[in-house]
Amino acid sequence: MEYFPAPLEKLVEQFARLPGIGGKSAQRLAFHILSLTDEEAQEFAGAILEAKRNVTCCPVCQNLTAGGLCPICASVRRDESTICVVADPRDVAAVERAREYTGRYHVLHGVISPMNHVGPDDLEIKSLVERVAQGGVEEVIMATNPDTEGEATAMYLARLLKPFGVRVTRLAYGIPVGGHLEFADDATLMRALEGRREL
Repeated sequence: MEYFPAPLEKLVEQFARLPGIGGKSAQRLAFHILSLTDEEAQEFAGAILEAKRNVTCCPVCQNLTAGGLCPICASVRRDESTICVVADPRDVAAVERAREYTGRYHVLHGVISPMNHVGPDDLEIKSLVERVAQGGVEEVIMATNPDTEGEATAMYLARLLKPFGVRVTRLAYGIPVGGHLEFADDATLMRALEGRREL
């Protein structure tokens, strides 16, 4: 038995298709949309359509942009000799929040995952190799997640890029700031010991 009118059910179903949104959250969002004025609802729908129409990938780094070069590639202040490779545009935002990195980026739009039928040809790897082959790049930082797929992708790219004579590095990982040794797993402790540095 349906509790809600068909259009509302359809709206709940659409919200439930979003990642991280369960049935109750989808219902809450749908009811919120119904509480909006016609103008607010139109503005919300317009923002979705405008983003779908106008957000594209940067021709250089494959990050999201509203046409042309992204702000990072367009900036003359960024170090062109360093490229930080990330899996997803959200990872660019995460690295930028630290305000420490001043180089450029390359977004793969995924990681190699045989289980999910994602191979190297499904990612933005060719454009990365072309960027490095053009010269001027001294270091490529692999900033993929420290899980199986992220590690496999980083190793694959490192093998591809080594012949170009660039330095290929990996983000350090280990004990998080504010963490406690007693709660760290064996693999994390091993990586933290391997990545130790002099004070």
